[in-house]
Amino acid sequence: MTDLTTLKYSEEHEWIALEGDVATIGVTDYAADKLGDVVFVELPAVGTEVTAGAVVGEIESTKSVGELFAPVSGTVVEINDAAVDDPSLVNGEPFEGGWLIKVSVADGATDGLLDRDAYVALTEG
Repeated sequence: MTDLTTLKYSEEHEWIALEGDVATIGVTDYAADKLGDVVFVELPAVGTEVTAGAVVGEIESTKSVGELFAPVSGTVVEINDAAVDDPSLVNGEPFEGGWLIKVSVADGATDGLLDRDAYVALTEG
């Protein structure tokens, strides 16, 4: 199980795990719960330049269509084909097998994002 206190979070409900200069990004359990049963995931192609705050993908559920925002700027270096093939991973394993993209980022890319306590305060408010 991922230690949720080591992650950063966006106000748009994405989580970020930074390892060196690669940020792994997914949607939080809160977002997955609000979406309902995820049935389709569309992700950007490897090599795509993404900008923090911009829409980079789509997540469709039985209840609604949600947008995936880039919480950081950089270049997509990997997408989670398993989540594309089995979108239920987003609901069942949002912090593990349900990750969505990996982005190569510059130093300081996660500055200004929320820590776990701030994210919990946001979602409980």
